[in-house]
Amino acid sequence: MSDVPALVISCWLNSNICKWKGVAMIKRMVRGPLLLTFTALLFISNYAMSLQDSALGAVGKIDENRIEKISALLSGKPAGFGLPISERSAWKKLSGNDSFKRVIPDAERLLKSPIPEQPDDLFLDFSRTGNRTRWQRISGRRRSRVSTLVLAECLENKGRFVPAFEEIVRVLCSERTWVMPAHDRSLTNFHGKSVDIDLGSSALAWSLGTADYVLADKLSPEIRRMLRDNLNRRIFQPYRDMVSGKRKKNWWMTGTNNWNAVCLAGVTGTALAVIDSRESRALFVAAAEDYSKNFLKGFTDDGYCSEGLGYWNYGFGYYIMLSEAIYQATDGKVDLLEDAKVKQAAAFGSKIEIINGVYPAFADCSIRAEPGSRLMYFISRRLGMGLRSWEQIDPATAGSLYQSMMYSFPNSASRSLPAQNASRGPGIRSWFDRAGILICRPVRSSSSSLAVALKGGHNNEHHNHNDVGSFVVVLGDRPLLLDPGGEVYTARTFSSRRYESKVLNSFGHPVPLVAGKLQRTGRQARGRIVREDFTEDTDTLVLDISSAYDVPELKKLQRTFVYSRQGSGSLTVTDEVVLSKPCDFGTALITFDKWQKLSASSLFIRDQDKALRVDIEVVGADFKIQPETIEEDLSGRRLPTRLGINLTKAVSRAVVRLTIRPAE
Repeated sequence: MSDVPALVISCWLNSNICKWKGVAMIKRMVRGPLLLTFTALLFISNYAMSLQDSALGAVGKIDENRIEKISALLSGKPAGFGLPISERSAWKKLSGNDSFKRVIPDAERLLKSPIPEQPDDLFLDFSRTGNRTRWQRISGRRRSRVSTLVLAECLENKGRFVPAFEEIVRVLCSERTWVMPAHDRSLTNFHGKSVDIDLGSSALAWSLGTADYVLADKLSPEIRRMLRDNLNRRIFQPYRDMVSGKRKKNWWMTGTNNWNAVCLAGVTGTALAVIDSRESRALFVAAAEDYSKNFLKGFTDDGYCSEGLGYWNYGFGYYIMLSEAIYQATDGKVDLLEDAKVKQAAAFGSKIEIINGVYPAFADCSIRAEPGSRLMYFISRRLGMGLRSWEQIDPATAGSLYQSMMYSFPNSASRSLPAQNASRGPGIRSWFDRAGILICRPVRSSSSSLAVALKGGHNNEHHNHNDVGSFVVVLGDRPLLLDPGGEVYTARTFSSRRYESKVLNSFGHPVPLVAGKLQRTGRQARGRIVREDFTEDTDTLVLDISSAYDVPELKKLQRTFVYSRQGSGSLTVTDEVVLSKPCDFGTALITFDKWQKLSASSLFIRDQDKALRVDIEVVGADFKIQPETIEEDLSGRRLPTRLGINLTKAVSRAVVRLTIRPAE
């Protein structure tokens, strides 16, 4: 979960897109009730990444009867995660936990350090330059003081950190807006014309609401009034108005990506922690019940998360925190985890592993991404998944305040007995048949350590890359051939210029180049499953990927993956192309590692003690290897190499076969 902040502050969506003139044309394109389809959105621009499924149709007015029933389940007083500072035995126990050893020394350093300045000019930096990092760095340092100072005071209970906390509250409450610059591109929040709720404002609200709950009367009446006034103005009242229909809903309320779960968790968790009226708290719970269903719709019915593993940690992690906040507030009577789709979504974290702790960096994901250990602990215990290695961790953490309180104090997962039977793991394959994603692994008893991830899908997924037909090859614990993952976010990333990026368009993926054209964007660009055939020895997946290319001459483009578990293992990737007239054709491999030519038709890819051999066979023309460094800003700071395998003449028919196996 430590990678979450970098992901949080980097996600943006223009919530005013529905004001564009193109919407009138979209309405004419849609039959029946107004649903903004992916195709219609693409008609306006290539901006579909963050908008996928975001206009499912607004949830109607919340049922008053449901609010009344929930109100009867809530306690008379608000409560957040964890326990108030007055519960000294619980806090004394926590002070002995290794995760909290650095909290007081860190807070002492903050007492000696001034709060970083965050001038208006810094907020405007994004709208002028597209740079997110400069504002985010300063804002992160300001907002993180909340958790450190509150935890230190609760652990020590001497009052010496309270003044510093009250100072940062005054500073934060004096900010023009809590919305991040990247989420306020039109500057309507900055100029006070609108009060929207985003990832940043909802998270800050939840931190401050939790602080109010745990510190309680340790805080001055002035600060508590200031906190609640700001929470009401910046979060509660705008949200009530959206739910009641008094104003337009923020897009994430009906969106299906991580924003839905994150913002709902922040808003609802804050309300449960500080709102005195039981009936008012019930409204927030009832709204969360309804609107959070949209988040689950973002998963395919096989549980696949197209946003990638990093955003699964983030979005599903917040869904879990939302569900736990409601579960605790209603004494277990309202349980969002009872939804049948939750267990499918929860299984994603273990099923997507390729081998030995390596995961595919599909979508806007880091190549270093792995499931959050606390999230895996929680879902395994709570849902009886039997993931023993994850259940053995200590989930206590001194991270964000609300997360720290949830995981460090007793919760519904820690109170649940582990499953009687331990999970045996995902086995030799994970097949997400609805998403078109296949993970192939060797038999456990095998000497082979070669495993692969194969991707069909389509080019309008959440945090989409144009990557139909992509693949990852792992040897041991090294992804030697891969998808290079996402780029460092800038204004370009979530704009009509998104696919100028050579790691987001298909150039940065191991897929064909047809008639000089990259893959196109859109749901119609998909990997249609022609055949799948899975046995103990061999897994075969055949995809028709021709729709991914806007090439009129293209009559057939079929990619066949054959993964063999025999011997040391191998992957064969075969492209069969047919065109109505001769056109250029080529494919590619992507690697961060060293490579060399062994012969005119063989390549060697290595990383320290691991190496792959790639044998290339082409029918229909000769070919040449064209290496190119992809000059884009990636989070890992390394630059990938694209090894183009390009035919030397235009062809009307050709077969390109790559056989990948461990080098001897």
